Amino acid sequence: MEALQVIYEQHVIMNLEMYLRVVISAVLGMFIGWDRSNRNKPAGLKTYMYVSVACTLITLVSIYSTKLYSSPNSGTMMDPMRLAAQIVTGLGFLGAGVILKDGLQVKGLTSAAMIFFAGGIGIGIGAGFYGIVIFSVLISLALARISQRFEDNQHKRLENSEKTNSIKQQEVG
Repeated sequence: MEALQVIYEQHVIMNLEMYLRVVISAVLGMFIGWDRSNRNKPAGLKTYMYVSVACTLITLVSIYSTKLYSSPNSGTMMDPMRLAAQIVTGLGFLGAGVILKDGLQVKGLTSAAMIFFAGGIGIGIGAGFYGIVIFSVLISLALARISQRFEDNQHKRLENSEKTNSIKQQEVG
């Protein structure tokens, strides 16, 4: 009877951790989506949350189905990351869909990269790598903010330079 109790408790704990992984993945995906949504970019809160959670779910199914369906004595072995590896192909397809080319300008490249990143978050959380995934999200968002400030300053300098050149040309002409 005690053995059944231990098995039941382990099962509950394992399931709670799976649910926790999905929740963490959803929150991190929404966090990234919030950043993009604030910038009025094509993909927002729901998109990144869905990508992250879907990747977590596929990774969880892949890992836990391996434990469930493979048995060393029967010769049936499964690779737990094989299904998760196929996520990358799907993310590439999804990311390609948000990239638009307008003449010489390319738009949506950052959104595509962030979709790929959200997939990585989902795979990482699904596989149980909480620390490195959370650190990656925090450092990436912090550096993205810093990069945005540099880009904004550069655009202001270019605009000021163009205005100065325009005024000089008007004075000469």
